[in-house]
Amino acid sequence: MAIGERIHFFRKKRGMKLKQLGKAVGFPESNADVRMAQYESGSRTPKADITSRLAETLDVSPQALTVPDIDSYTGLMHTLFTLEDVYGLRVTELDGQIVLHVDVRQSQEADELHRMLCVWQEQAAKLEAGEITKEDYNRWRYHYPELDATQLRAKVLPQGLSDLLMDDLQGDE
Repeated sequence: MAIGERIHFFRKKRGMKLKQLGKAVGFPESNADVRMAQYESGSRTPKADITSRLAETLDVSPQALTVPDIDSYTGLMHTLFTLEDVYGLRVTELDGQIVLHVDVRQSQEADELHRMLCVWQEQAAKLEAGEITKEDYNRWRYHYPELDATQLRAKVLPQGLSDLLMDDLQGDE
């Protein structure tokens, strides 16, 4: 799905008018709706800074707006073929159903994709079990990876700040 279609999807989901979104992103009222219509129709593509503002206004991750263009079945198939090449995605049959799975033996990237898919499956299972709402599930999806609590992240402090904190901690002894 192209970025314009994603913008349209999330705008409608939020119940916003073209002009309302355009003004919220920072365009003048006189052409806010025209500019948004150009983005949604695909006649213009927003630059990175505008994409970021759109994502913030629509309350989604910028990556949720810039998904690969899979508007045709051929485009979708080539996306899947690329996932096979790079991430070890495999198509097989299980109990008469066609399923996709990740061959984690292929590479470190395949192992990481498998881990991310497992987290996705956990969220989907929580939704199915009624542990989270559809709204919670969509929020998780549309803000991935920001709202993925399973990812361990460490922020590295600048050396000067780190030294000050260490000095302060040692001073308390």
